[in-house]
Amino acid sequence: MERHITLGEFIIQNQKDFPYAKGELSALLSSIRLAGKMVNQEINKAGLANIIGAAGVENVQGEAQQKLDVLANDMFISTLRKRGEICGLASEEMEEHIVFNEDIHSNARYVVLIDPLDGSSNIDVNVSVGTIFSIFRRVSEPGTPVTLEDFLQPGHKQVAAGYLVYGTSTMLVYTTGNGVHGFTYDPGIGSFFLSHPNMRVKENGKIYSINEGNYVHMPEGVKKYIKWCQELDPATGRPLTSRYIGSLVADFHRNLLKGGIYIYPKGTKAPKGKLRLLYECNPMAFLIEQAGGKASDGHTRIMDILPTELHERVPFFCGSSEMVDKAEEFLREYKD
Repeated sequence: MERHITLGEFIIQNQKDFPYAKGELSALLSSIRLAGKMVNQEINKAGLANIIGAAGVENVQGEAQQKLDVLANDMFISTLRKRGEICGLASEEMEEHIVFNEDIHSNARYVVLIDPLDGSSNIDVNVSVGTIFSIFRRVSEPGTPVTLEDFLQPGHKQVAAGYLVYGTSTMLVYTTGNGVHGFTYDPGIGSFFLSHPNMRVKENGKIYSINEGNYVHMPEGVKKYIKWCQELDPATGRPLTSRYIGSLVADFHRNLLKGGIYIYPKGTKAPKGKLRLLYECNPMAFLIEQAGGKASDGHTRIMDILPTELHERVPFFCGSSEMVDKAEEFLREYKD
């Protein structure tokens, strides 16, 4: 019986699509795979070890860090530092970027931005969480220390992006601009196997994902869109189904597979939105566009936004293209 292809084999077979990378991108993805396996192991025993709950400190966002936030952040940094392909890393958990200046990094051409453990507050209740990553080629001169400008690039400059979802099974989903591919982890063998080749999102879906508890704080256009989703109209398949997990990776993954829209708008509680452009929105936008969907801030394509700071926040509308178009239509009609 023919077995599934492994992630490592798939990366090598598709290296021809990136002749400029000379194997560096493959090595980077392999490092992320390794760190993800380590984080997965810790999550799976979280209830037995003293690693659940708050760490007692806040991150740069002013949010309470969970113990596993700190653990995952350290694991990804230490694993990626051992590779010579990247010259720096920025994490949602740290205020400033890290410069990798050891000898092995002297000619490194890539930077990584990462959300080490998205949705970590859900670990205590055994809900799916994930890791999100984004990879850029540096814009500064190789051989010099990495600069802030290397990280503040628009999303369409990404060379790779993806996520790991730690759920009933663990999956790694990524794109390098040639489609979206998903790999499922087999813990018995210790390898990721190709399970979802060429993933495509439906043009229209039946699911809308939004924290309706924040309804009173939302822009009028978003309120009108939610009510439109809830109306009875058999001709358009409404009402739609509301599904909201509260872990971006989990909500995104479900909508990618089933068709739907994820929304985190701006509001009086989050004037600029809550999600981070560099660590969450850009990589997810790259993935959804490669899968045939759409991502915007309600008006502008996410990957065309020029970031001005590492922890910039933006509103986020992402998923099936027709659904995002419809939400944007309401935002144009009911201006803030």
